[in-house]
Amino acid sequence: MSISQDASQDGDAFPWDLGVYDAHCHPTDTMASIASIPAMKTTTLTAMATRGEDQKLVQQTAESLNGDEDSTREERIVPAFGWHPWFSHQILDDTQTDSPQQKDAHYTAVLAPSPSEDPEFIKRLPQPKLLSTLIAETRERLKRFPNALVGEVGLDKSFRLPGAWTQQDLDNRDEEITPGSREGRRLSPYKVKIYHQRLVLKAQLQLAGEMQRAVSVHSVQSHGAVLEVLKELWKGHERIVLSRREREKLQDAEGALSEDEEEDENRREKQTTTTNNSKLENAQQPLPFPPRICMHSYSGPIEPIRQFLQKSNPSDVYFSFSAVINFSGLSARKVSDVIKALPAERILIESDLHIAGAQMDQLLEDAARQICEVRGWELREGVQQLADNWRRFVFG
Repeated sequence: MSISQDASQDGDAFPWDLGVYDAHCHPTDTMASIASIPAMKTTTLTAMATRGEDQKLVQQTAESLNGDEDSTREERIVPAFGWHPWFSHQILDDTQTDSPQQKDAHYTAVLAPSPSEDPEFIKRLPQPKLLSTLIAETRERLKRFPNALVGEVGLDKSFRLPGAWTQQDLDNRDEEITPGSREGRRLSPYKVKIYHQRLVLKAQLQLAGEMQRAVSVHSVQSHGAVLEVLKELWKGHERIVLSRREREKLQDAEGALSEDEEEDENRREKQTTTTNNSKLENAQQPLPFPPRICMHSYSGPIEPIRQFLQKSNPSDVYFSFSAVINFSGLSARKVSDVIKALPAERILIESDLHIAGAQMDQLLEDAARQICEVRGWELREGVQQLADNWRRFVFG
């Protein structure tokens, strides 16, 4: 029995009226489920694109559902456009050379082990898309949707490409599933080299910086690598944070402060960490990093969190959690410690589900209840906090 079912029997009704927001989901992977979204209890779905087959579907879904909604309520869909690391091999970097590689040479270069001795595998792969084309198309979609995110993007060191379709796979294929995903196929030995994943991720993060959009990041066995990419983009833009010793030195140099002066100094201290960021926001040149980042379905340890949340980082980093990935099996105990260690204002919930409807509502309710229990929040207090966090993450 789920947590929400137990709670409802005790009369602890879930406060849908406060607004519940799915920070990361994939409803366009099952287009037949889109019709169920208007009847959902969830206020807004942050719908992710991941590959060539779903970019336009996410756009069309947002246009259709948001256009039909009552103007007095919040949008049903906040779209996110991006290229997932599982499909990053399909992107060819044409930014470093005037002569893009041919298909065979490209896949031989970016996959490990090299598939050079497996020409049939390469033959079945799609013609790669130019990175410049991906960025240009994504930019235009972001312009079309002023609140749209960049996502799902990221790094994944464990993923292996699916193998070829067998006749049995084709015979058993579910026609309601949007093409392009694994769909149960056996995995090949091939992985996308991390240098290439980083290249595709960095270009999309820079676009998010240019457009000042939030980003949803996928990271599997790659939290350190994601942080390295962000640090490269943050370099030279860090927020200025004075240490206690530096503040004491300033006080010694200026002499003893009167009570009024001390109050002024405290106000200046609170403003210090945001001064540099405010200058950045007013800068005419586009920034090379996104203003807000969500590490989706975060499954890592506590230590990387401390690095992501350093006060000098010019991006605000959030962490979202899903019932299926984070609150089941061995992950449940570890995630409790992580959630307890996070600032209350940086926690989000998500379903990460590939089908819209009642199941998505249920997973979001379960995730919210789990987080409230871990944090010791009253249910209404916690759901309100999570709603406020999502609005701040998406809109700034």
